Amino acid sequence: MVLGVVLISIAIFQYAEHQIQLKKALAQAEVLVGEKSTDLPQTKPLTTPASDPDPSVTRQQFHPADNDVIGLLEIPKIKAELPIIEGTDEEMLEKGVGHYSGTVFPSDGEQILLSGHRDTVFRKFGELGIGDRFIVKMPYGSFEYEIASTKIVDKNDTSVIRPMGEEVLVVSTCYPFRYVGAAPDRYVVYAYPVSNDKGTLSKTNGSA
Repeated sequence: MVLGVVLISIAIFQYAEHQIQLKKALAQAEVLVGEKSTDLPQTKPLTTPASDPDPSVTRQQFHPADNDVIGLLEIPKIKAELPIIEGTDEEMLEKGVGHYSGTVFPSDGEQILLSGHRDTVFRKFGELGIGDRFIVKMPYGSFEYEIASTKIVDKNDTSVIRPMGEEVLVVSTCYPFRYVGAAPDRYVVYAYPVSNDKGTLSKTNGSA
């Protein structure tokens, strides 16, 4: 009984610590992309708002370091707004959704890989389906992607990380979603840029 109480106490402490880190990173991300934040003092944003077609930070000027907060991931279907952190080590994943540093950023025309824990930031990930969308907000613009396919792979399958010859947002998490302990598989989602009426890639600036 004592051991059970200790384990539960540790779990509660870890959850509380994660929520604190997540909230802090989210506030930093909101300032970074120019959105209003109630968790930080209202100072001059690091960039102009996403609705401004001429952001002060261009893609060419954007060179984040490991563990930096780099943007926001919005998932409308599950009403989630999550900070994106550069890197996928455990330290980064404790604060939000990790961006795999070996892949590119939105607008670069190749694979963008994001990863997160199924029991923290991606707790409702199983509710997503084909046609649902992700919105990735960066200091230099906002980009929308639509889910086209999903697959399940072994946790040690590194073939997911590869050049794809086109812009693809790949989002992964542990699977099965309700597995107790270290999950044996990974659930991988492939989402492609939403095109406008002219068939070109959509870079949203405050509009869908």
